[in-house]
Amino acid sequence: MTVALIDASPKPRGSTSGILLSHLRQRLPAGVEGSEQRLRCPALPPEALPVLQNADVWVFACPLYVDGLPSHLLACLMELEKQGLVGKTVYAVVNCGFYEGIQAKPALGVFENWCARAGHTYGGGLGVGGGGAIPELPPAEKGPMAPVLQALRELGGRIAGGEAGENRYLTIAFPRFLYRMAAQLGWRRRIKANGGRARDLGRCPQEEG
Repeated sequence: MTVALIDASPKPRGSTSGILLSHLRQRLPAGVEGSEQRLRCPALPPEALPVLQNADVWVFACPLYVDGLPSHLLACLMELEKQGLVGKTVYAVVNCGFYEGIQAKPALGVFENWCARAGHTYGGGLGVGGGGAIPELPPAEKGPMAPVLQALRELGGRIAGGEAGENRYLTIAFPRFLYRMAAQLGWRRRIKANGGRARDLGRCPQEEG
């Protein structure tokens, strides 16, 4: 079995989506071959089509954008429809900056509806909360990443068995209030590094005229 692991984050490197796919690849059972593919622009790269065409299973990983999928990924999905590729089993891993993984439910619904429209089988997916912290957390089976790694291991088993299942929603094993504090600290550091001020974080765009 060949699995296309599709990183659909627009980030050029260090994306949470890519990290999650790397963890998933390490947990695929023997006999399942994972090949990586990146979708960062609103058009399929020339090298992507042969990879997707030859894969038995597609696993998309992307960040949550305003309760939905990134626009460039939607454009790629529409292009895949036009290519006439059908009969794949599709899984999805959507990570969100929100602490609660359930926030990814609408986005996973988009994947499910797209599969029904494009002639694929939707195998289910994961909504992963606390995505903003994942690049900073050690990939240990015990600790903050434990629920995420366990869910990815279970997803790998479902992929190997060709099984479809319900979406699962989870978050990192890290207190919510500490996650919020870390996020607020990170925002302040970033805006200062880019020449702004912490108080600018609360500014609203001014109406013209």
